[in-house]
Formats: sequence, structure tokens, C-alpha cells
Amino acid sequence: MSYRIGSGVDYHQLTEGRDLWIGGVKIPHHKGALGHSDADVLLHAICDALLGALCLGDIGVHFPDTNQDYKNIDSKILLKKTYDLIRDKKYHIVNVDSTLSLQSPKIASFIPSMQSTIASILNIETSDVSIKATTTEKMGFVGREEGLMAQATVLLCKD
Repeated sequence: MSYRIGSGVDYHQLTEGRDLWIGGVKIPHHKGALGHSDADVLLHAICDALLGALCLGDIGVHFPDTNQDYKNIDSKILLKKTYDLIRDKKYHIVNVDSTLSLQSPKIASFIPSMQSTIASILNIETSDVSIKATTTEKMGFVGREEGLMAQATVLLCKD
């Protein structure tokens, strides 16, 4: 068997007047993430982890912010397209482990929906999608609620 590990990280500013999408789920909040797409920081980190595991570049290579086709695109579509690239290389996903860093809002109650959404797109069990959340104890850009970030690690196995 051939295993590959990939890691990804993503950051987005928070701003008024945008929806907050995390893990494919719309989270009620007075601020949303700023970006070319829907700015789903968790899905973007997972995309980068998947691409990185197979040395396929990063999300910006495949879905550049200079391409208007991706303007305001639902990041679930980007994750599906990334998953298709992994499947084309004859790999499947063993598991995803991720951590979100945001001061507010509290997202614990949304994690099961995020896990279900991600698992469905990646054709894995919800128990194979770990999502953890932390604050920065009010330190830095995350603590000041100026932005949020996500990290993800994936394990792939050759079919």
C-alpha cells in the first residue's frame, strides 16, 4: 500500500456584510469571511492538504482568484473538484484532521453538520472527519476578530 500525507492551512479576514461559511455550513454571525470565493477557510485548508499530499500544487493553482469563474463560488464545489483530482490519481481518503482558530462565534454545535457535509463530498464516514476549534485567547488578528484560520491534515491511500 502507498500512503501519502498532506497538510494545508488557510486564513481569511472577517468583515461586515459577508456570510460566514465554515466547513460547508453557513454560520450565523455579524461578520463573514472575505475572499474571492465564499471564503470557507476550512474547506480551503482541506483542499490544500489533499493537493499537497500528491504534489499537485495548491488551491490557487487550480482555482485562481484571477479567474472570474470562481468569483463567489461555493467552496463545496472546489472541494469536490479537488477530490476528483485525487480520485483521478487512484487515491482515496483515509481520514481528515483539522483545527479551526477563531475567537467568535462558538461553533461546537455546528461541527456535526460540518463533518457530515465534508464526509459526503469526500465519500468517507463522518467518523473519519475530525474538526476541532480553538481561540487565541484574544491575542493576535484572530483574537481581535479580524480574521480566522484553519489547518488540515489528510491521509491518502493508493487504491
